[in-house]
Amino acid sequence: MSILTVLCYILFVLAAIVLIVVVLLQEGRGGGFGEALGVHGRETFGPGSKGINTFTAWTAAVFLGTALAIHFMNKSAVLNNILIDPNAPATVGPNDPGAGAQAPADPAPGEQK
Repeated sequence: MSILTVLCYILFVLAAIVLIVVVLLQEGRGGGFGEALGVHGRETFGPGSKGINTFTAWTAAVFLGTALAIHFMNKSAVLNNILIDPNAPATVGPNDPGAGAQAPADPAPGEQK
């Protein structure tokens, strides 16, 4: 695993945790976690606050961006392992002539071939 992939995973987890906290801080119809913080919570995270909404949007963008980056990095790593690995077992497709043939079974102990 490359260093870039590890950094994306770390950023992904941090963005997920921050996104959970920020969403819980926002005020919904019946109040939110911001109400638990008293007057300061209402002033900072009230319905008219533009800053928390912008921060939530940026955090969600980072979360989505790192998720896509992790997906494409892992996808290319898997494809490279499949295409480059000379030790990978050969697969037989359904249209190959030997696809329906089965290897002869080994005789049971005590039986002759």
